[in-house]
Amino acid sequence: MKYTTILFSVVLLACNFTFAQKEFTHQDTLRGTITPERAWWDLTYYHLSVDVNIKKQTLSGSNLIQYKVLKPKQQLQIELQNPLKITKITQGKNELKFIKDGYSYFIQLIKPQISGSINELTIFYEGTPQESKNPPWSGGLTWKKDNNGNPWVVTTCQGIGASIWWPNKDHAYDEPDSMLISVTVPKNLTDVSNGKLRSVIENGKTKTFNWFVTNPINNYGVNINIGDYVHFNEIYKGLNGDLTCDYYVLRDNLKKAKQQFKEVPRMFAAFEHWFGPYPFYEDGYKLVEVPYAGMEHQSSVTYGNGFKNGYWGRDISGTGWGDKFDFIIVHESGHEWFANNITHKDIADMWIHESFTSYAENLFVEYHFGQQAGSEYVIGTRKSILNDMPLIGTYNVHQEGSGDMYNKGANLLHTLRQVINNDEKWRAILTGLNKDFYHQTVTSKQIEDYLSKKSGIDLTAFFNQYLRTTKIPVLEYKKRANKMEYRYQNIVKGFKIPIVIYPDSNLQWIFPTEKWQTINFEKEIVFDKNFYIEYKKITPN
Repeated sequence: MKYTTILFSVVLLACNFTFAQKEFTHQDTLRGTITPERAWWDLTYYHLSVDVNIKKQTLSGSNLIQYKVLKPKQQLQIELQNPLKITKITQGKNELKFIKDGYSYFIQLIKPQISGSINELTIFYEGTPQESKNPPWSGGLTWKKDNNGNPWVVTTCQGIGASIWWPNKDHAYDEPDSMLISVTVPKNLTDVSNGKLRSVIENGKTKTFNWFVTNPINNYGVNINIGDYVHFNEIYKGLNGDLTCDYYVLRDNLKKAKQQFKEVPRMFAAFEHWFGPYPFYEDGYKLVEVPYAGMEHQSSVTYGNGFKNGYWGRDISGTGWGDKFDFIIVHESGHEWFANNITHKDIADMWIHESFTSYAENLFVEYHFGQQAGSEYVIGTRKSILNDMPLIGTYNVHQEGSGDMYNKGANLLHTLRQVINNDEKWRAILTGLNKDFYHQTVTSKQIEDYLSKKSGIDLTAFFNQYLRTTKIPVLEYKKRANKMEYRYQNIVKGFKIPIVIYPDSNLQWIFPTEKWQTINFEKEIVFDKNFYIEYKKITPN
């Protein structure tokens, strides 16, 4: 989501200025906080059943919610955004009362909620959902037609929340362990959703597609894609065995897709090398054509990149390396490891999703074209960094940080790799993240602490600098004959990462702090560009 180009960065600047001025509301708090009405129950299963009326552009259906009681309480919170409405809520034979507060619903339970018990309730809803004005950056339904006049209907909801089109526990910290998605569409169309297709039921003028997700799934990753799709597939021989790869594209694009989607095995080769096994073998991998750029819907990655390399034919790094791969296939699939396997608990920590996945782009380049190529690619993306806001947003009010979480985030990770200075250890850290936090929701602190522990370096000041401020470290230096004095400026307390320089073409590590130090050299000094710091020459007194 939110692919960073210069133009898009300008848009983000305007958006983030708005966020910076925002006064948070009661609804923001209900949306972004693990409230007492959320904390007492743990999601175990959803069965989402949706009838999509394309002619009227409406939805109707239900969501069965199964949960485990962690501690007794009789009020439960879920979300459904206007103009969709809840028509009824039942638990067993009881119809339940509820109180609506904005788009949060507080359900009054009748049955005693006993610690350790597994209970279910079913929410029935209907209405005309919000239409997305600019998918995937705005959420809702997109109602399109393909070139043959056939309906083409898709969902997007990252940011605004999955409750824009279905009722659920709309907070990232809690995921169901599994999910059944049943979507009813006109009989001449196909629905593609997450997981594996369990069955297709003929209903006369309609068909119901039943998709089952075996693994935990974040709610914004749930999607429906309805169209005149044709299907082809292949088996990828991966680290965990045979992985089913299914591809769904519009009928007229089959030939182009069969050529362009050869990128998928190259993607898996690179990412399983760097991150370990694909996290959802049981659910397979799908690539589904949609009428927008693309999105990381879990095991149902959506694709709208025009069957071209780059991002709509453009290299976002400006180095030439971005022309050698399909940006959407690589970026969105990278989210299967960072966003879908490892998921932030609070959207304020969305850098975990986007920084690692943007960094994955240059790891893909490195795997296929060499380490220098990968470094050139990520360094090339720096031109789009704004340093307008910190990467970490405000907690408990559903506010993400700066859009710099993409390219600045990738560069902070690239810098960290240089500081660790051990490529095998770095690779072990990346695979270890996906193993040790497998199918978990996490906080930034957990990730930061993990990286400090596994690297053997106290990275507290490093992360405070790059995640929590907009300041880029500046190495000030003075040259006097065959000596250079240097120090860090524009840094947080304790920031002192070592960097590489090349005096007389020989690699040398230096360890700057806020105090002046001196190095001897004979000819010239070259600074290593792989470190995301700025250099400022000072005229000696």
